[in-house]
Amino acid sequence: MSHQIIKDLNSRYTAKKYDSSKRISAEDMDVLKEAIRLSASSINAQPWKFIVLESDQAKERFRGTFANKHQFNQHHATEASHVILFAHNPHFTKDDYKKVVDVEVSSGHLPAERYNDMLNGAYGFAESNTDENGFNGHWTKLQTYIAFGNALHVLARLGIDSTPMEGVDSELIGETFKNELDGYVCDVALAIGYHKDGEDYNYGLQKARLPAEDVITVL
Repeated sequence: MSHQIIKDLNSRYTAKKYDSSKRISAEDMDVLKEAIRLSASSINAQPWKFIVLESDQAKERFRGTFANKHQFNQHHATEASHVILFAHNPHFTKDDYKKVVDVEVSSGHLPAERYNDMLNGAYGFAESNTDENGFNGHWTKLQTYIAFGNALHVLARLGIDSTPMEGVDSELIGETFKNELDGYVCDVALAIGYHKDGEDYNYGLQKARLPAEDVITVL
C-alpha cells in the first residue's frame, strides 16, 4: 500500500542503539510536544503529564532509576537525544476535571450555559471508573497510552527513531522525579533520537505483524 500513513508505520520500529552525537532539532521537538498536547482522551480529561528530558543532567537522573531493574534499557537514558516520561494522575478528581471544562468554555469550544452539564455529566464517566479510595489510575493510565501511540506515529512522520519502554522502575522514577511528577505516576517512557548505523540490530528488518484477517473483522 502506497499511502503515506502506511509508509510511516512501516518505517517505524523500536530502536535498540542510539547515536548519542545526533540531536533532535528544536523545531521537531516543538512539533512533537504540540502533537502530544493535542492527543485525544476520554471526556477530554487530559489526566497526564509529559516530562521531557533533554539536558544531560536530567537524562543522568533518569539513568539512575535503572539501579534495581530493567538495566537492558539503561543505555537509552543517556544515548538517546531525548526521553519523555509519560505520567498519569492516579486520583483524577472533579476539581481536576473542572480545569478542563474551564478551558473548554474559555476557548469557545463549549457554550458557557452548558458548563454545569458538562462538569457534572461527563465527569460521571470518570466516577464510574473510580473506587472508594478515589483511585482511578487504571483509567487515566489508559488515556496516557493514547498520547503515547500518537507520539509514535508523529515521530515516524518526522523520521525520528523511538523506543517504547515499559521496562522502567516506576517507583524509583517517582522518587527521583518527585517534584516534577507531583503525585503523578510514570509507568512508561519513550526514548527518541536517531539510531546508530551498524549497531542497531533492529533497524531495517521486515515488519512482523499478524495478517489482517486474524485481527480485523468487518461486519
